[in-house]
Amino acid sequence: MNDAPAPQQGFSLLELTIVLVIVALLSSGLMFGLSAQRDAAANRDAQVQIDNAKEALLGFAISNGRLPCPANPALAGTATGAGLENCSLTPADHGVLPWATLGLPETDPWGQRLTYFASKRFTAALTAGSLCSFTMESGVAPNNSGTANVKLAGSSTSNIASDLAAVLVSHGAQGAGGYTTNGTKNAGAAGDEAENADPDQTFISRTPATDFNDLLIWITPALLKSRLVAVGKLP
Repeated sequence: MNDAPAPQQGFSLLELTIVLVIVALLSSGLMFGLSAQRDAAANRDAQVQIDNAKEALLGFAISNGRLPCPANPALAGTATGAGLENCSLTPADHGVLPWATLGLPETDPWGQRLTYFASKRFTAALTAGSLCSFTMESGVAPNNSGTANVKLAGSSTSNIASDLAAVLVSHGAQGAGGYTTNGTKNAGAAGDEAENADPDQTFISRTPATDFNDLLIWITPALLKSRLVAVGKLP
């Protein structure tokens, strides 16, 4: 009688290779899913942040009769005056959201400050005895020079929003064109993202893609005026 143990049957090299490939594919799929979830959550947080910033700007206007000027984007977060409105900037209508003035976070979920445009027609200092620095005619043609427009693309000939009092931009996960907490501007902005990072009055808002992940929100003169009418500062 043969009492020798039966030979052990193990995995062949080919079988082990197949198992490892399957594990790698499952792991990469899981990581991709987690990454996509993180990106989606960050975008939701950024949208909530710029919505809150818009309301803070309107609240400032209700209290002060004007929108705040932008903050100096080139100051490090620890520098004197960082995050405070500065009406002496050049150009005076471009900078970053004055987060310290408004009591808001300095950066978006990706560590960039929010780019902020505010038309000088709506940030001017109040004259003695006045409750508001602008009138019901401000921002309405022919009194609309220096306001902003938003397009779907740089090549568009028409606007999706015109004669805006203010525009806020989060430069998204890529951050191209956004300012960091040390006061430097991220390189790499091109195409429509470059339009949102230059100091003119044209901005782009479109569906996110590989070459565009900016988030925008804006304030129309009509909305701004309605808030001030409601508290008796206009007309």
